[in-house]
Amino acid sequence: MNTDTNINNENDTHTPPPSPKSPRPVGGRGRLSRYVSTTNACKLCKPLGACLAFRGIEGTVPYLHGSQGCATYMRRYIISHFNEPIDIASSSLGEKNAIYGGGANLKQGLKNVTDKYRPKMVGIATTCLTETIGDDLNMIVHEYLKEAGETAEAPILVKVSTPSYSGTHMEGFHAAVLSAVETLCRKTLANDRVNILPGFLSPADLRYLKEVMAEFDLEATILPDISETLDGPALDEYQLIPEGGTPIEEIRTMGGAEATIEFGSTISPKESGGEYLEKTYGVENHRLTMPVGVGATDRFFALLETLSGQEIPERYVKARGRLIDSLVDGHKYIFGKRAVLYGEEDLVVGLAGFLAEIGVQPVLCASGGKSGRLREKVLEATNGLCEVDPEAYEDIDFHEIEARAAELEPDLIIGHSKGYALARKLSIPLIRVGFPIHDRVGGQRILHIGHEGAQQLFDLIANAMIQVKQDRSPVGYSYM
Repeated sequence: MNTDTNINNENDTHTPPPSPKSPRPVGGRGRLSRYVSTTNACKLCKPLGACLAFRGIEGTVPYLHGSQGCATYMRRYIISHFNEPIDIASSSLGEKNAIYGGGANLKQGLKNVTDKYRPKMVGIATTCLTETIGDDLNMIVHEYLKEAGETAEAPILVKVSTPSYSGTHMEGFHAAVLSAVETLCRKTLANDRVNILPGFLSPADLRYLKEVMAEFDLEATILPDISETLDGPALDEYQLIPEGGTPIEEIRTMGGAEATIEFGSTISPKESGGEYLEKTYGVENHRLTMPVGVGATDRFFALLETLSGQEIPERYVKARGRLIDSLVDGHKYIFGKRAVLYGEEDLVVGLAGFLAEIGVQPVLCASGGKSGRLREKVLEATNGLCEVDPEAYEDIDFHEIEARAAELEPDLIIGHSKGYALARKLSIPLIRVGFPIHDRVGGQRILHIGHEGAQQLFDLIANAMIQVKQDRSPVGYSYM
C-alpha cells in the first residue's frame, strides 16, 4: 500500500528516492517540510523593502499607509544595519480606522509630511492592515490631490501595494522601483546613458558600481542609489532628508537610455523595471546574475566593453589577476569545505556560483523568497563546478534550515545575522553578508560584487577556516 501523503498536492503520488545529483524531494514550493507555519522567517516584510528603495531616490520620504508600529519596526531594522537615521512617515492608523478606513489619516499625514519635510517625492507603501480592510489607495490619493490643489511645493506621489502577507522585502523593493519608473519616466529623446537596476546592494557595492561606470566612460542612472542616503558622513546638523539618491530628472530620462542592466536572475518579469522599460520605451534590458565572483563579474565587464566600445580598464584586469593569484594561494585551506547559504534569492544565486568557483561546496542554498526560480538559477550558477548539485529551497524558514543543516554537517554558514543562533549551535563560523547585519558594525560597508568584493569574501572565508583549525588544534600554532 502506498502510504506517502503530500498535503500540499491534490494528487498523492509515490516519490522515488532522489538521485545522488539531485536534492531530496520536498513539499510545496520547495519547502523542506509540509506544514504551513513559519518559525523565524528567512525574509523580512514587503513594505520594508519598499522603504529601502524609496530611500534611494533624491528628496524622497518613505511613507507607510498603516499603523505606527509598522514604521517603528522597519526603522529599527534599517537603523541597526546601516547605523544611520531614517525617517519613515506613517498614517498612524488605530482600531477606529480598521473599521472606518484610513483615508482621512493618509490625507492628513501627506499634508504634515509636505509641510515639515518639503520633499520632492513621497513614496507611499501599503501595509497588511490597509490591504486587509480594503483601502483604495489610488482613490484616496486622487481625492487628496484634488483637495490640496496644485502648488509649487507639492511633492510627486508614488504609490505601491506591499502587503506583507503576499511576499518578501525583495518583492516590495522591486515593486517600489517599478512603480517609480512607471510614475516618473517620460518619452524622451535618445541619450547615451545606461540604466542600472542593481537590486538591493550595499552602499559600498553602489559606490563601486559608480567607479566602474566612470572608468568605462559610461554615464549611468543607478536606481535606487542608497550609497549616500544610508551611509553618509558625520554632519553638524541633522538632515530631515539626506542628500543623495537617484536624481528624479535622471529617472525621467531612463526611457531614452542606450540600455538597461538589471542584476537579478530570479525577478519576475511583472516586477522588473528593466522589462517595463524595454516593452514601453524599447530600451534593451540585459538581465545579469548579481556580479559576485569571477565568472559573473567577467560577464558584467564583457557587457560594459560592448556598451562602451572600450577594453576593460587596466585596474580591473589587475584586480582580477590578484584575485586569481589569491585563490591559488588559499585553495588548500577551503577546498572541499561545505557551506550553508541563505538570504535574498539573487544574492544566494550569486554567492552559490562564487563558492563553487573557489572549491567550496554549497550544500544548502535557502531563501524565504518564493519566485519559483531559485533552484534553477542556483544550478545554472554552479553548473559543472560541484561534485554534487546543491540543495536549493525557497519559501523556507530558519527552523527548517536548522533541521537540514544538522544533517548536512556544514563547515561554515554564509548569510545575515539571523543565522547566528544556528552557527553558534553547530559551533561553526558565520560569514556575514547581505541584510540585516545586527550583531556587527559595518554591514553597509561590505563589498559583495566585482573582483574586489570576491577578494574580500574569499579572505573572510579562508581565514575563518584557518581559525577553526587553529582553535581546534590541541597545541595551537601561529604560522600557516
